[in-house]
Amino acid sequence: MLMDIPIIFEDASFLVIDKPAGLVVNRSDTTRQVETVQDWMESKYSISNTNFPGDQELIVEFKSRGGVVHRLDKDTSGILVLAKTPMAFSKLKNQFKERTTVKKYLALCHGLVEPAFGTINAPIERSPFNRKHFGIFAGGREAQTDYKTIRNINCAIKDDGKEMETLTLLELTPHTGRTHQIRVHLKYLNHPVICDPIYGGRKNYQNDQKFFPRLFLHATSLAIVHPETGKALKFESPLPLDLQIALDSLPIK
Repeated sequence: MLMDIPIIFEDASFLVIDKPAGLVVNRSDTTRQVETVQDWMESKYSISNTNFPGDQELIVEFKSRGGVVHRLDKDTSGILVLAKTPMAFSKLKNQFKERTTVKKYLALCHGLVEPAFGTINAPIERSPFNRKHFGIFAGGREAQTDYKTIRNINCAIKDDGKEMETLTLLELTPHTGRTHQIRVHLKYLNHPVICDPIYGGRKNYQNDQKFFPRLFLHATSLAIVHPETGKALKFESPLPLDLQIALDSLPIK
């Protein structure tokens, strides 16, 4: 059964989707029992069964990835670009590799972030203690994230509503594409993303679940260049309804 994934933009070269939270992007040995964005793409556009002209090495890579140009974490929602042809795949992938794209995310995190805007430069590497986790390690891969505060929220979400906490809604612009980059960088600042089961801490996560349905991280904007025409394009996705409702329902006192 083909999943119902919202399509923001589509032409002959590529499409932009609004990925729902909880959906895995790439197929792997650990996702054999679940349908992924890659499966959806291959089923909808018959990529595996189409003969494409051109460089065979590129075509093999394009087909092996099902047209998936870049990734979002399973629990992150928002804008994702998928190529429909090997040439579009190559050109779009190079834009991400060369860091000419502009990606923006919205995240709600614990605590009052100060200063209200800044840049996080901290190298990220896979954790030697848990291969599914990432962290800040000397000698890790370069990682840079700009942030700015959108809103501070004082609300009673601790100790069954008896204790106040300040939350900060941030707009974040990652300039590198490390796995879990925003989540790891905000943990590094001691302001973990709301409802983060990996980096938020067990106590925070258990309490966050009383007020939020999932990880509060959304890919809200992406600027790229059209792979065929060279035209500058910008795609946007507003905060999803589940996160907006949770935000509007916070017990503010």
